[in-house]
Amino acid sequence: MRLHVLALSMIAACLLTAACQLNQPQTPTVPEPTTTTPAPTPAGPAPTPTPLLGSPGKPSPSPTPTPSPGTTPEPTPTSTPPPSASGCGDPVPPAISRINVTVHLRGADAWTLDSTPLVGPDPDYCRAIGFTDGRSFCPVRPEGNPERAACEAYVTGIATDTGRPGPTWTFDGHFCTGPASGCANSPDNQYQLLVYQGGTFQACATSGVCGEVFADR
Repeated sequence: MRLHVLALSMIAACLLTAACQLNQPQTPTVPEPTTTTPAPTPAGPAPTPTPLLGSPGKPSPSPTPTPSPGTTPEPTPTSTPPPSASGCGDPVPPAISRINVTVHLRGADAWTLDSTPLVGPDPDYCRAIGFTDGRSFCPVRPEGNPERAACEAYVTGIATDTGRPGPTWTFDGHFCTGPASGCANSPDNQYQLLVYQGGTFQACATSGVCGEVFADR
């Protein structure tokens, strides 16, 4: 009987111990801390990163734009005649483009040739100086205009052989020096020539523009 009571006591103690262990709070498991090893610091100055192609750099100053041909505005022409056109006012004639040579008089001893410098093609200029018939080639001034002689001298230049304002006359490639040469410069007008025999006579401006006529006397 005593043994039986002892056994029951032991069983009760074991049950009580188990119950106590179940009622005690469980101690949480603390994870071990993870140790992070810092990256080693390189010795010396930090390397300069290589720039990528096409990456923007320091802005360069914009170049001064050069106007394309044909887009540059033309300067306003001055109305002041150049010194070489002394006596020839506004509008100053454009460059000589041809010389009209004709037989002016048919005399017994000599014929007289006459030359007229022409400028153009410039219908605006021709109209401005009084030729309103729509022509594009015209004399530098109308006949009788007080500026005609000065304007003709401006576009024609100086004769090579006489040094007078007007064209240089030649016959068969030589200067006109008198009847023996077949022709002679008019003593009064460099734009006229006296011819003593037939042939082709030529009048040339300083610029090289020439006109000619055949005299069949």
